[in-house]
Amino acid sequence: MNRNILLIAALALALVQSSTAGDPDILTDFIVPLNTPPPADGGFFTFTGFRALVTAPFPPTFKVFKAGMEQFPALNGQSVSYAVLMYPSGTVNPVHTHPRSAELLFLVQGSLEVGFVDSTNKLYTQNLQQGDVFVFPKGLVHFQYNADAKNPAVAISTFGSANAGAVSLPNTLFNTTIDDTVLALSFKADVATIQKLKAGLHG
Repeated sequence: MNRNILLIAALALALVQSSTAGDPDILTDFIVPLNTPPPADGGFFTFTGFRALVTAPFPPTFKVFKAGMEQFPALNGQSVSYAVLMYPSGTVNPVHTHPRSAELLFLVQGSLEVGFVDSTNKLYTQNLQQGDVFVFPKGLVHFQYNADAKNPAVAISTFGSANAGAVSLPNTLFNTTIDDTVLALSFKADVATIQKLKAGLHG
């Protein structure tokens, strides 16, 4: 086969794959879990898991409360999910990625330092104030940090996927069974340093 035809075919396939990336379209209005009768009312489409946030005390450490497909099955096929993020003073949402969606963060209380790194290793940062909205592009490494020594922060994030996924870099690198020597060589460090980092995650 002509090499140009192969290249055109490969390019066409890549374009199709990029245009269909994300949650697949569904052929019904909504999806009911297997072996579950059709919903009789709006209860199936209602998530009550955030009610506890109204009266609960502020958590002592960074905490994420999710409304994704796992917690809220009605989201299956709807290409949307939600999270409430609570940051006590001086806490961080560690560097992580969402492989299946961008994240749109709305800061409803306090202030946050946020940032992401693009595919050229350029860092984009911003100091957010209450009422600000920030977008973290799909799949890029990003973080949020409440640098305020006295006041907590609260944010709401939306995602363009019912299951955006979250890959924590510290956990993925240092809380799995990747060989210490591989990590030491990758970070141009020694094994003792890698083991100290691993121990810190368990502390």
